[in-house]
Amino acid sequence: MSELQAVEILLVEDSEADAEMTMRALKKHHLANRLVWVKDGAEALDFMFRTGAYAGRPDGNPRLVLLDIKMPRLDGIEVLRRLRADDTTRLVPVVMLTSSAEERDVVESYKLGINSYLVKPVDFKEFVDVVSHAGLYWAVMNRTPA
Repeated sequence: MSELQAVEILLVEDSEADAEMTMRALKKHHLANRLVWVKDGAEALDFMFRTGAYAGRPDGNPRLVLLDIKMPRLDGIEVLRRLRADDTTRLVPVVMLTSSAEERDVVESYKLGINSYLVKPVDFKEFVDVVSHAGLYWAVMNRTPA
């Protein structure tokens, strides 16, 4: 199995600092070695639908998508909309991991079928705890359709 086939988590995050903290939290539970980080929504769709730079990526979806809302080029709401509209990606668990606590973002995410909505804590230790627990639950403990 190649490294790309083994991807368990797709991290969609434009902030390098937040991505680094997320990867550090996932590494704590040995989940980061099976992670791909993309920096915006357009790149996330290329990865998921095997287009652009990811056209040669082997078939298969990650077990979990950690998705930020506020990103350049294409925001997380639009990424979620497109993932839920396609039969090949509709059932992939998507967790919104964002600094936005705006009610309209929460409501719109749930209307579109988000699996969970987590607001990034400002405190580093709390951030690590939230990401670690989310990663463990969704990528390891949660059962998804084959």
